[in-house]
Amino acid sequence: MPSLRLYKKEKLRSHASLELLLGSHTGTGEVHRAITYPWRAVWRVNTDRKYSGATPQFVIIVPKRRLRHAVHRVTMRRRMREAYRLHRHILPPEASAVDIAFIYVASEITTYDMACRSLRKLLERIAARFASQSFTQ
Repeated sequence: MPSLRLYKKEKLRSHASLELLLGSHTGTGEVHRAITYPWRAVWRVNTDRKYSGATPQFVIIVPKRRLRHAVHRVTMRRRMREAYRLHRHILPPEASAVDIAFIYVASEITTYDMACRSLRKLLERIAARFASQSFTQ
């Protein structure tokens, strides 16, 4: 069984990668989007990180405009991080160099079960996108 630990190398911290992922200008690589309430996912393959030891990197964004209280923002971040830690095995091995941003779109705090279901659906969509790309190439 693979380790369920969430390592620091799995967190997306690079300002340049975040700008390419969330910025309005076009960079190298195509940006994909999917939404499953209460989360939206934005992802792209980072060609700069394509090496054998690469792992998918992610960032969780909970806007202050959506949840005004810091306690609620931190709670939603923790719930999503835990759900990602338990369900990241859904991503295929060819998605090793993908950068993913999970953005909260609801205006109220939601349950862990809802976050978990939403994350599972988003990861399945990302995996399906990689499966469809491998057949077309």
